[in-house]
Amino acid sequence: MFLKSLDKFLSYFEDNLILFSGISIFIVMILTSFQILSRVMGYPWPGYLEISELTISIFAFLGVAYAQKMDSHIRMELLVANLKGRIKWLVELISSFVSLLIVVILIYYSLLFAIDAYKIGDSTYDYLYPTWPAKILVPAGFFFWALRLLLEIIGYSRMLIFKNESPFGIPIIKSPEELAKEEISSIRD
Repeated sequence: MFLKSLDKFLSYFEDNLILFSGISIFIVMILTSFQILSRVMGYPWPGYLEISELTISIFAFLGVAYAQKMDSHIRMELLVANLKGRIKWLVELISSFVSLLIVVILIYYSLLFAIDAYKIGDSTYDYLYPTWPAKILVPAGFFFWALRLLLEIIGYSRMLIFKNESPFGIPIIKSPEELAKEEISSIRD
């Protein structure tokens, strides 16, 4: 029950963060097109480059938890894809635990970095836009990633202990054949 509630809570935030990231990419794309047109006409927007650089943190870091949920991160499939049963769950558990340790370290130092940027009043060079809002998005995105990894650790531990349980809270890697069958069945429906 707790796992389902946590997964639902995380999925809600991950879905909204990825939606916000996608909308941000679209807005930056449209504004870039207008910036190009206005520059051709001789009226460039002052400070546009700095604003677009600051928005990169939105779509670079707010989607990492969603990518973890969807198993979209780059990973080494050669070994793990050929494993079965408990050994597979053990390898995935170790991998998720090491990833969680790294992400927690990244949260700590990126949060310190963002706090320092706020304290010293760090800003962009030309138009003096504050950088801390963009920098605070890094630990925020990593925080949701850490929660997703924690849920995966619980899910992999559950699969390791209870052999016949159905997988929950963990991404299930599908073979190309399984993906093709799912696509075919979705087209027929």
